[in-house]
Amino acid sequence: MDKILDSVNLPKDLKKLSLKEKEKLAIELREELINNVSKTGGHLASNLGVVELTIGLHSVFNTPKDKIIWDVGHQTYIHKILTGRKEKMNTLRSLNGIAGFPKTSESEYDAFNTGHSSTSISVALGMARARDIKKENNSVVAVIGDGALTGGMALEALNDAGCSNTNLIVVLNDNEMSISRNVGSISMILSKIRTKKLYTKSNNYVKKVLHKIPLIGDFVIEISRKIKNGIKQILIPNMFFEDLGFRYLGPIDGNDIEKIEEILKMSKKLQGPVLVHIVTKKGKGYKYAEQNPDKYHGISSFDIETGKAKKPKQDDYSKIFGEKLVNIAKNNEKIVAITAAMCDGTGLKKFKEEFPDRFFDVGIAEQHALGCAAGMAKQGLIPVIPIYSSFYQRGYDQVIHDICIQKLPVIMCADRAGIVGNDGETHQGIFDMAFFSIIPNLTILAPKDFEELEQMLEFAVSLNAPVVIRYPRGGEGKRKFENHEKIKYGKAEIIKEGTDITIVAIGKMVERAMEVSQKLEKDGIYAEVINARFLKPLDEKTIISSIKKTKNVITIEDGILRAGLGCSVCELIVKNKLENVDFESFGYDDKFVKHGSVTELEKLNGIDVNSIVKKIAKREKIKVVV
Repeated sequence: MDKILDSVNLPKDLKKLSLKEKEKLAIELREELINNVSKTGGHLASNLGVVELTIGLHSVFNTPKDKIIWDVGHQTYIHKILTGRKEKMNTLRSLNGIAGFPKTSESEYDAFNTGHSSTSISVALGMARARDIKKENNSVVAVIGDGALTGGMALEALNDAGCSNTNLIVVLNDNEMSISRNVGSISMILSKIRTKKLYTKSNNYVKKVLHKIPLIGDFVIEISRKIKNGIKQILIPNMFFEDLGFRYLGPIDGNDIEKIEEILKMSKKLQGPVLVHIVTKKGKGYKYAEQNPDKYHGISSFDIETGKAKKPKQDDYSKIFGEKLVNIAKNNEKIVAITAAMCDGTGLKKFKEEFPDRFFDVGIAEQHALGCAAGMAKQGLIPVIPIYSSFYQRGYDQVIHDICIQKLPVIMCADRAGIVGNDGETHQGIFDMAFFSIIPNLTILAPKDFEELEQMLEFAVSLNAPVVIRYPRGGEGKRKFENHEKIKYGKAEIIKEGTDITIVAIGKMVERAMEVSQKLEKDGIYAEVINARFLKPLDEKTIISSIKKTKNVITIEDGILRAGLGCSVCELIVKNKLENVDFESFGYDDKFVKHGSVTELEKLNGIDVNSIVKKIAKREKIKVVV
């Protein structure tokens, strides 16, 4: 039997389908999604939950003329399949393949590039206002999850949009709350009533008549308004949105195509800002994802039959961090942990279980997390906050204004620092060293392996000052470093002595430096390898002493070159007026790094072992075997 999906290549094809055909299509889409993600990895549970919603959106709205802005954007796999990219889904998140997030360069149906949460309503409001100024006629829809709605930017946008008269539709994808049949039915009826012209006309007519009645007319109108609002408050639990100035429609079953299309059609008829409340089931259609939606939020390739990852999970930096923090907290009651809705992802699950009164999940609200941490630190506690490197960008003001100016002992752990690979530009953690390094009163460290991370965490707790510890996604390298000197403030570590060239590296790139030195040694070039440990303060004495000896230095870092390790070492050379020094830095140039595997991206950007060795060999005018 032919698949309906075979006949659907663009949104216009959906409009030809009956309800039953769309329901069958939803089943086929889930099968297609599971098959693809089981091979490529990616965000599964969230995409399984929005199948019917995506069908409904593209059935009701005339995309790409009508604009759909997906918040975060990790739930757009179905959208991509329905907008001409189903044959390319096997390349999802791979180098030169389909991105895991919306990308305007990829398709005209991707209205805006997204990757971080809580942005869609702001962007959609901006587009709607631009539409009005240009006197165009199209719908603008922001799709946002209940989690992302906690972000400050989303609330700011709601506040602005609600007091405007701009036609804007916000679809709230609520995949946490269960739907109440009674409340849902009543609110659906009320939603229908609000859209009927007869209701609107009669309501306005009654108001006009009452206004004309001397003395009591306006009084009666105010009383009736209060009664109506009181009834609404009883019948509809989400009057928060109505109070902000939105017409509220819902909640409805977000996995029911008929209801979705019905309510979206209603939203198009209304003037001003409208919020449509859709309740979906995360992971719907795949039992393992339904049972553990968090586990299947972002996953690697897996076996469909068992739901198990094809590659066994190994220890990673997040896990080691979490276990060490628990051990430290057992002996230090001042330690508290804060997460911005990433408890499991940042390794804090065990801490939460051990110290529930000292653990705080503030939701997707990095700014608040850091501000709250500052308040705790001011009162004598030691807050530890693991946040993904690229998400620290959202709390930059708080790091400067609330923490570092006052020298408060907040320990900021930048998880997923450096290249993370397949999630692409919005998630690569290559900017943290650069934007943190220019802040006064801030100490910045990066470990070469698990043991050094544990040492750095202990050091940070004892420092009584603002600290950043950055570490990569995944596990440590294959090399086992035998010796680990005690962490001393601003002190680097000479791992290997040499006479011909100085290699200064930091974090996971220390292993890279050792591999480079070993290849060079085969051709008679003996490198001195320095583990910087500290980006700030840099160990000037150790580094300068080595450079004076070799007159030749390279730096290797897993971050943007501007304001990073290379720049800092270059400043040392200039400051100390060192002459006739050959210098080269290896890292990421002034550009955004696209999606692909970590190995592919490192090679593409010239910071893999062979690329570094080749460049040094060319400079030294020697031949090396790589």
